Amino acid sequence: MMTTIQTLDTPDGPFTLLADAEGRVLSSGWTDDPERILGRLRAADRPHDVRAGETEAAAAVRAFYDGDLAAIDSVPVVQHGTELRHAGWAALRRIAPGEPLSYTEFATALGRPSAVRAAASICARNAPALFVPCHRVLRGDGSLGGFAWGVEVKRALLAREAGAPLS
Repeated sequence: MMTTIQTLDTPDGPFTLLADAEGRVLSSGWTDDPERILGRLRAADRPHDVRAGETEAAAAVRAFYDGDLAAIDSVPVVQHGTELRHAGWAALRRIAPGEPLSYTEFATALGRPSAVRAAASICARNAPALFVPCHRVLRGDGSLGGFAWGVEVKRALLAREAGAPLS
C-alpha cells in the first residue's frame, strides 16, 4: 500500500505528515525531516512505499492555521497500541482547543486517576501530532512540560488555540 508524505510551511515551522492510501494520518510533526516522521512509528508499522505528494489532511492543517481550529478534528488517523493507549488517543481528540488539561485531569478523564505516568506515556507515544492534540496536556502546575516537537511549538499552539496574540 502506498503512503504519501507531504511537508507544509506553517507559522510554527515546517509541518510534515504521513498518510496512508485511505487518507488516514499515520504520523505528523513540525519538521521537514521524513526520517523523524517515520521514526515516530514502531518499526513494524513503518510503511515501505513512501512517496512525496499531496495529502487530504493538508487542507485541514492549512484551515487550522487560518483559524479554523476544528478543522483537524475529523481527519482520520491510525495508531497502533494497547487498549489504554487507544482510549487515551481518543480522549486527547476530545480536549477542546483553549481548554488544556493537566496530566492528572487527563488520567482522570481516562477513568484512571492514579495513572498519571500512563497518561504522560500516551502523549509521548502519539504519532499524528496536531490531529491527536497531545499538546493540550500540561503539567499539574500549569507549566508546559515536554513536547516531541519542542516547547516553543507547544506554546505557540496553545496560544493560538486560546486566541492569544502571537508575536
